[in-house]
Amino acid sequence: MATTWTGPVDSTRTWVVLPTYNEAGNLEPIARAILEALPSATLLIVDDASPDGTGALADRLSEADPRVRVLHRPGKEGLGRAYRHGFRVALDGGAGIVVQMDADFSHDPASLPSLVAPIAAGTADVVIGSRYAAGGKVLDWGPMRRLISRGGSVFARFVLDLAPHDLTGGFKAWRGSTLAAVPFEGVHAGGYVFQIEMTYRASRAGARVAEVPITFADRRVGTSKMSRRIIFEAFTVVLALRWEELRGGARPVPTEIGAEQPD
Repeated sequence: MATTWTGPVDSTRTWVVLPTYNEAGNLEPIARAILEALPSATLLIVDDASPDGTGALADRLSEADPRVRVLHRPGKEGLGRAYRHGFRVALDGGAGIVVQMDADFSHDPASLPSLVAPIAAGTADVVIGSRYAAGGKVLDWGPMRRLISRGGSVFARFVLDLAPHDLTGGFKAWRGSTLAAVPFEGVHAGGYVFQIEMTYRASRAGARVAEVPITFADRRVGTSKMSRRIIFEAFTVVLALRWEELRGGARPVPTEIGAEQPD
């Protein structure tokens, strides 16, 4: 049965969940930019035991600024698991709004106020920072990368009958109560498909999903973690979600196919 969430949310209870793996070159400037954009927010860095020292750097940032918190995980287990763990910590900490974003500057921290504004105003439950809504754009990508990203969104949008134009992006804001209602234990843990499935499950539960246009730039430091395995995972899970829905079931998607972290 669909659930309806209404009313404004106190934006001072915003948590930004920032998964990291080998982001030592990006972490300090992205943390500073996030807290400049949302001065009253709590920044939760979720590090998967990065071998480049990202976790130790996160600890130093936390010691210097009480708004920064760090969740250390034992190893690289996939973007979906990192987000699920971080979401739970944020919700347990009383978050009214939870933001998810990448640590590599592909998601511009300057867009954060416009991302959380519809939830704070009570007009949306999930807000997607959209590359493909009117006014959105992508910089520095070649034709194949554009095709994979845009094609994945179009495919998922058609198969799952969803309204948002950007279903594969990871720059989102959630109303805390909406996020808490998503059954995390039934959500696939992979990276690329995690973004699709979370929006799908929230939408089916009755959440109001909005999009705000963003400019997406390729990562500043490091290399993309996209792979053919992640793309195959997304394709198969989207079909499995639709198949289960057509059969009238609500069982979790079976099998953890992949555990890599894409951009």
